[in-house]
Amino acid sequence: MGDIDKNGRNAKINKDTKTFVIDTNVLIHRPDAIFSFKNSKVVIPIEVFEELDKLKSEHHSGRGKSARTAVRLIDGIISKRDVSKGVKMPSGGLLVIPILEDFKEFHGLVKGKKDNHILLTALALKQQGDLVFFVSKDINARIKAEALGIRAVDYEKHKVSTNDQYKGYVELEVSEDKCKELEEMKSVELEGNFYDNQYCFLTNSSSSTIYIGRYDKEAECFRHIPSNLEPVTGISALNTEQRIAFDALLNPNINLVTLVGAAGTGKTLLAIASGLHMVTFEKQYSRVLVSRPIVPMGNDIGFLPGEKSQKMSPWMQPIFDNLEFIIERSNKQNVKSVDQLINNKILEIEALTYIRGRSLPKQYIVVDEAQNLTTHEIKTIVSRAGEDTKVILTGDPYQIDNPYLDSESNGLITLVEAFKEEKISAHVTLTKTERSSLAELATQLL
Repeated sequence: MGDIDKNGRNAKINKDTKTFVIDTNVLIHRPDAIFSFKNSKVVIPIEVFEELDKLKSEHHSGRGKSARTAVRLIDGIISKRDVSKGVKMPSGGLLVIPILEDFKEFHGLVKGKKDNHILLTALALKQQGDLVFFVSKDINARIKAEALGIRAVDYEKHKVSTNDQYKGYVELEVSEDKCKELEEMKSVELEGNFYDNQYCFLTNSSSSTIYIGRYDKEAECFRHIPSNLEPVTGISALNTEQRIAFDALLNPNINLVTLVGAAGTGKTLLAIASGLHMVTFEKQYSRVLVSRPIVPMGNDIGFLPGEKSQKMSPWMQPIFDNLEFIIERSNKQNVKSVDQLINNKILEIEALTYIRGRSLPKQYIVVDEAQNLTTHEIKTIVSRAGEDTKVILTGDPYQIDNPYLDSESNGLITLVEAFKEEKISAHVTLTKTERSSLAELATQLL
């Protein structure tokens, strides 16, 4: 298969050049995935475009947006060239949309199924001598590819190993003098490499007390964080992890906070309580905007009857549950009802679908269930943040409803890794379930 350079001239392809056949779900996961394969041949079967064409009409879903974005990117590269022979991409790869004859052998695959035709395209290229890799987020498709003798791989750009995930804090056993220095002098220098706003839990053998600090990279020391804290909008920290989460959530100099943890660890509760405190008592932000992605188990939100608020109600009920709990606990602080907070524009609850395109200045934004978002969607959301806005993303990377994501490639984990060295961000991994003993057992055993 001949190469065609940006000027339309034929060029030779090295026989060792890898050929990556891209499955539809890769482009849904990351529309610009084709640019990841530098100095390689990137093949997109015709059937992929048929599937993208169906998905692009989903105007209120992440899949639809990703499909439209992928098609636009590919169209910009093709620019009326003969893509069946190959078109050079800015990344150095060669984009090919092959035109193959009807398949005569199906090798046990069901005829007429687009997913199988994509696999057969990869097989045909392998049989003609290409060094083929089938790239898919679908484990079943990868298994079928391997059964056909095709090397199959997951799309792993922005993938973070579970063992390497940044926790946001370190636990160190130090001398008693170091612990006293942190508590009395309000700062302490420790040996090691640390990130800005990384927390430490210091202990020593002579005491059961845990001393907490937050790293200041400029000063190269940990600043003391008091272990005790007054209730925040009626919510108290029940463990050291929640204490440092409150510290990050209430710090106006930290513009991005990510909270990761299993069900019942308090991620959403702490984030909303802190937001209400910063808006109603500190007057640091104009309002709290709480949102979550609509990841349906069946039909999309658009098929539900009624107005937008009625359609959103089933998806946003966990948010309302947290708000009602906060209001119940904070009666002494004269926190209003949910309806009053909304009517007074202190609180706004919105589906992520309706946030795209908005500019959001001076707001405290909480995005719940962020593990169901792709890296592209996370980028879209965070880039909406206007001047003096704080963004908090919470989620459990092991509880994902989006079929195109997993615990190592979702947008939340990618964001944590990308921002861990930034001065304006902080991350906390919450491990202790505080909801109930039953909830904790369910998290551990199921």
